[in-house]
Amino acid sequence: MAHSSTVEVLYHAHHSWLNGWLRRRLGCPDSAADLAQDTFMRVLSARETPSIVEPRAFLTTIAKRVLYNHYRRQDLERAYLETLAQMPELLAPSEEDKAIILQTLLELDQLLDGLPRLVKHAFLLAQVDGLKHGEIARELGISIATVKRHLHKAALRCYFAL
Repeated sequence: MAHSSTVEVLYHAHHSWLNGWLRRRLGCPDSAADLAQDTFMRVLSARETPSIVEPRAFLTTIAKRVLYNHYRRQDLERAYLETLAQMPELLAPSEEDKAIILQTLLELDQLLDGLPRLVKHAFLLAQVDGLKHGEIARELGISIATVKRHLHKAALRCYFAL
């Protein structure tokens, strides 16, 4: 109970300031409001609130992570839409399938976050493009043994996340 009351006090004292801080960075009041809420949801969903000496610095740190994820999501969505635009109209997925695919891509991106770039690239070449180990090795300029290690590392990340 103490955790939620601490977050409530933090929210009432600093929500307007955080919303303004995000609005200046985003230029969009609606997105700023959404990300301010996401920031406080992260604080609320934490197991325990650390002792906060500088509340605005604390909130800024969390908000920067939320903002980074927002931009990353936008980049991924833009790349997906660009790929779709290159497809013949007859092969393009339905709107429902597009939404499901985009959500899956976002979840996969979050799941693989923190892995080295080559590990992610190898995993995506295998899972999305359907390439075999030898083809991935040639594409990335690495050995087949390294491809196997990369795929194993990514698979473990996925397995333990579930």
